[in-house]
Amino acid sequence: MNRILITSAIPYINGIKHLGNLVGSQLPADLYARYQRGRGNEVMFICATDEHGTPAELAAAKAGKPVDEFCAEMHQVQAEIARGFRLSFDKFGRSSSQRNHKLTQHFAGKLAENGLIEEVSEKQVYSHADKRFLPDRYIEGTCPNCGYDSARGDQCENCTKQLDPTDLIDPRSAISGSTELEVRETKHLYLKQSALKDKLDGWIDTKADWPVLTTSIAKKWLHDGDGLQDRGITRDLDWGVPVKKGDQDWPGMEGKVFYVWFDAPIEYIAATAELADELGEDDSFWQRWWRTDKGAEDVRYVQFMGKDNVPFHTLSFPATIMGSGEPWKLVDYIKSFNYLNYDGGQFSTSKGRGVFMDQALEILPADYWRWWLLSHAPENSDSEFTWENFQSSVNKDLADVLGNFVSRVTKFCRSKFGEEVPNGAYGPAETELIADLTAKVRAYEGHMDAMDVRKAAQELRGIWVAGNEYLQAAAPWAAFKEDPGLAAGSIRLSLNLIRLYAVLSAPFIPDAAATLTQAMNTDDTWPDDMAAALDILKPGHAFAVPDNLFAKITDDQREDWQTRFSGTRN
Repeated sequence: MNRILITSAIPYINGIKHLGNLVGSQLPADLYARYQRGRGNEVMFICATDEHGTPAELAAAKAGKPVDEFCAEMHQVQAEIARGFRLSFDKFGRSSSQRNHKLTQHFAGKLAENGLIEEVSEKQVYSHADKRFLPDRYIEGTCPNCGYDSARGDQCENCTKQLDPTDLIDPRSAISGSTELEVRETKHLYLKQSALKDKLDGWIDTKADWPVLTTSIAKKWLHDGDGLQDRGITRDLDWGVPVKKGDQDWPGMEGKVFYVWFDAPIEYIAATAELADELGEDDSFWQRWWRTDKGAEDVRYVQFMGKDNVPFHTLSFPATIMGSGEPWKLVDYIKSFNYLNYDGGQFSTSKGRGVFMDQALEILPADYWRWWLLSHAPENSDSEFTWENFQSSVNKDLADVLGNFVSRVTKFCRSKFGEEVPNGAYGPAETELIADLTAKVRAYEGHMDAMDVRKAAQELRGIWVAGNEYLQAAAPWAAFKEDPGLAAGSIRLSLNLIRLYAVLSAPFIPDAAATLTQAMNTDDTWPDDMAAALDILKPGHAFAVPDNLFAKITDDQREDWQTRFSGTRN
């Protein structure tokens, strides 16, 4: 049994996420976690809500609620939606947890001990209208690099360029919209990332198997322009992790909190510790996943994220881990994704554009969305959601290929042989199919192991198609008239195929897979030997005819949804 630690980039607490956020991190991470569990491996799958920083304060103010109350409510909302999409987290934590407070302060103390924290007097934007210093994300303006007119003061989400607030053209307060801004002096702590540049560069060079997207972004930040810069890790905010050196106060930093991008990735570790607390386990429970001196040297750690999160996970978080001088587990593989666009434009949480996760579940069950998003995952380039493509893919793949096969086989068997596996022998056609499926399933496993999401979906669909082609050629409805035994053999194999499809499809469409497993009255053991896997349901084994797995999306439904989601969410 292998041990695999999986983390998905943690979503901001500031609102319900859209489908682009889902496919860029949480959903492919869940696909991989479900697959690895299906193969019998020990998995720890961690995510959380990112509750500190500007987005939380702005969203809470807009909702007219105290920020802690708002975050608690939104965590519950996001957790419920995650359950709706069948995201199988072992723990969905909160970055505002006391575990994360303590761990963040611990890392800061260790970094300071190792000379990697510097106190810097810097100029920061003060808003007269808001009567406060504005952290980077409280400032918006035009990006000097690409001209995007809603760039934030820390990074442009359009071109991903790292920015300082003073770089912005025509800056304004994100709170009030005021342009009455003044630059004043304040003190902050900086993580001396530049001192770790060579170490980070050499570490990344050892990751030859990383996706090109991941490595290229990391290398760009390391070497373009002036190279890797020291990064501020504190902010003038009320809500966040108070600045301390471990358990000790930090003179001169009173009233300040750690920057959200310093504490947020640490929550991956903290959430695992939160799980230990919930289960009544001691620290060894979580340390065996995160400390290489406690057993984590045998763990394979995989992260999933959108490309905008890559710099922090390839550089800043590893710098924190390395700089501590302690034996923490570093990531082994980072699976990064491009953007999913929406119907000719961009999904946007801040602008309310696109289909959001709660809305999607109101329209259709999770499996419809899971299949389309994963089979169109933006791996090698940006991809685009259109209602026409969504309708076509769902109808062809799920309804016509998989659903139709299940319906034809089970209903025909019930009408001719009853609701149990008929007693029929396998012949040359079945032997040939078993050999073909052996190759296809091994290819499917290869794509899943490599986290090639679209290729895995394509291979899985090919496995479904192979069954349909076999059934069409065997034509048991015709064979039954002349040779009922021959028809019984092909139906016996086809019922075993349904069981096989349930097992293989579970990472993509878990609800449909569970329905099929229950209907076939069977287990979900992974098919290591194809001949044995297609003979698990013996003659006389009882099954039930499941309800229609997937309803087709009608033109009227598609047109209604196109109209309903053509604007922005209020």
